[in-house]
Amino acid sequence: MAVTGSSLPSGDSPLRDKDAHTSQVPYTGGESSFDSALLDRNFMHESSLSRWMGWRLRLLVGTALLGCMGLFFLARWLGDPPHIEATWRSNPQGLLELAATTDPQLKPHVGRALIGIFGGDVSVAVANVLTLQRSSRWLIDDDHRDHHRATHEQISSALSQQSVKLVFSDGNIVEMQLQRRGFAGLGGMFWLLSAFALVLYLVAMVVLLARPNGLNLLYAVMALCQTGNLVFIAVESTLELALPAPFPRLDMPLRMAFDLVTAAAVINAICLHPRRLPGAGWIAVAAWAFVGSLVLLMWQRLLPEAWWWTQLGVSGMGLLMIGLLTWSYRIEPHPFAVVLRRFCVVAMSTWILLTIALAAATKAPGVQHNIASIGSMIWYVFLASLLLLVPFLSKSQQIMREFSLLAAISTVATSLDLLFVAVFSFGQFASLTLSLFLSLGVYAGARQWILNQLLGSSMLTTERMFEQLYRIAREVEAHPERTPALLSRLLRELFEPMEVLVIDKRSSSTRIVADGSAIILPVPELSSDAATEDGLADRSIVLRFAHRGRRLFTSEDARLADRIVEQLGRAVAFDKAVEQGRSEERARIAQDLHDDIGARLLTLMYKAHSPEMEEYVRHTLQDLKTLTRGLAASNHRLSHAAAEWKADLTQRLTAAHVELGWTFTFDEDILLSVVQWSALTRVLRELVSNIISHAQARRVDIDFSLENDRLDLSVFDDGLGRNPRAWSHGLGLGGVRKRVKQLGGEVEWRELSPHGIGCRVIIREFSARH
Repeated sequence: MAVTGSSLPSGDSPLRDKDAHTSQVPYTGGESSFDSALLDRNFMHESSLSRWMGWRLRLLVGTALLGCMGLFFLARWLGDPPHIEATWRSNPQGLLELAATTDPQLKPHVGRALIGIFGGDVSVAVANVLTLQRSSRWLIDDDHRDHHRATHEQISSALSQQSVKLVFSDGNIVEMQLQRRGFAGLGGMFWLLSAFALVLYLVAMVVLLARPNGLNLLYAVMALCQTGNLVFIAVESTLELALPAPFPRLDMPLRMAFDLVTAAAVINAICLHPRRLPGAGWIAVAAWAFVGSLVLLMWQRLLPEAWWWTQLGVSGMGLLMIGLLTWSYRIEPHPFAVVLRRFCVVAMSTWILLTIALAAATKAPGVQHNIASIGSMIWYVFLASLLLLVPFLSKSQQIMREFSLLAAISTVATSLDLLFVAVFSFGQFASLTLSLFLSLGVYAGARQWILNQLLGSSMLTTERMFEQLYRIAREVEAHPERTPALLSRLLRELFEPMEVLVIDKRSSSTRIVADGSAIILPVPELSSDAATEDGLADRSIVLRFAHRGRRLFTSEDARLADRIVEQLGRAVAFDKAVEQGRSEERARIAQDLHDDIGARLLTLMYKAHSPEMEEYVRHTLQDLKTLTRGLAASNHRLSHAAAEWKADLTQRLTAAHVELGWTFTFDEDILLSVVQWSALTRVLRELVSNIISHAQARRVDIDFSLENDRLDLSVFDDGLGRNPRAWSHGLGLGGVRKRVKQLGGEVEWRELSPHGIGCRVIIREFSARH
């Protein structure tokens, strides 16, 4: 929800089709759904950054020092008051029992119930285990909450004396001289939760100062509220018999306010991001007005059943969050809405389950105390972890995946444990064992489904990706100006974005923008000449909304895109090297044929014993010249090649007393590569040779057409051939199939009526094949 990077437009988008499309967008923007401000913010000068980072950096350092000093003074304040070195627990009668101690005076009384405390002029009767309740925030009944606050204030006042008397249920009174706790006596849980709170506080400040705006301010409000909750939980973890003043009086109203304000801030943020919803202002105002009214009534102590109002209020706003995110996704399928909705579902399910478990355990104070202490702490740690993760959702897919799985399984296990204890009255060991068993079973059976739902899965397999990569490499080598479109096609198959754009602005590197909803990568300069001529060096490709808008782009995706571009460059370079080697070898062979075989044929022609033999050798020599010229040339104009084919076939068929019908049409006079020229030349020659040798035909019709990059070649004869499916394909017809397949096409023979055989060759996207 925090926006630490650039943002894509949140207004209406013309994109409504289900299929992704590629379009080229000039950097000046205008009619496209792509906002040029995306690049304005990503290509800004470093001097602008340095100018603005000065005061922000100083302010960040100041807030960090303020947070560290606050933690230090809190720890010092908690460590100064005297304390009793003992651990307490609830006994079966619901009384406060001494569980363990290192104090020699108290060791004889382990297992005894504490019923009273005297300190100076203050005396407190410890009636039940309610004293162990760390926070009045999770006490349901208003009277119990008031009693809890009063008891803690009295015990805190009594323990503030240097000397106290503890009265146990067996009638013994122990007078003790209390010692200062110190930093070491605060416990590991206090320092762990405090450090977590400090980290969350610092992240909130970094997000807010990195890009001060309304959305990041809302994130900071959420984070600071949960920082406050973590601080309260950290202080409560140091509890022995009572919270130090003024925490008992502030605990309930502040923590309920933190929860309500967090919910209102989330609703406000969802109204603005990932896109601004219709009526966003009114929805946000209504949420803040509702929360403000509840908080004001609680502070004035005018709200009966405040706990229920808070729980139901947060639950209702949580359902509203899910509904708003669903609405936002339907308006524009932004992956951030999907990710947040899933986290909201998990978070609110846990909240509602925690509420139900506490309400069901009202008749069992000991169980309710365990649920309130353990369950609420897990909930707040989970929510704080989620807030800590939100600014980095697009940074690491692995971290996000593992956090999601860990949070989901831990939440399910804890919730089931609390439910079994509260509702079914299971023992702690049985409840924990059963909940872990069920949670791990669900995890093992549904891990892959969970991963697919959380992050989506790529439909492009590794084998298919490399096949596409090398096919595109050949196309790029033949048509470098099509690099953006070809690379966009490969990336579309890999990431399945909803929109692919080619913009007239170059990115310095591949980067994730707009909170992971888009990725920008520069068009590679695979051919320096083409890149300069067609301006490829000044273009970038933008992909929006990965996996049909169901997941975010991550830094792993950026690295994968870089690797794909790198491999594409290597494939193009490899193909160029191979083609250069082929060209050199063909030139050498052509030269050898011309110098050796050509010379021998020329000698044989002059020594021919008859005019027929001389004419035959002359035509053979002409064929050899055509072949060597074709091998030596790097490419052939289609119209020139067609003229040579017609002349060659006319000569051969005329010698065999067969009439030729020739039709040639094209919409673009393309350049044929040597592979294309050689394959088509041999296909035509083999088909005509087969007709001359076997068909006894009187006429051959050849129709050659190239339209919309589709080549159609048909060769028909009126000979005696029958049932081509029964033919055995030797070197001749097998060679035809092989060469057509090499060009990416297909060939078919069929019997004609009343007699004859027809052969049809179809090659789609002919110009891309070589």
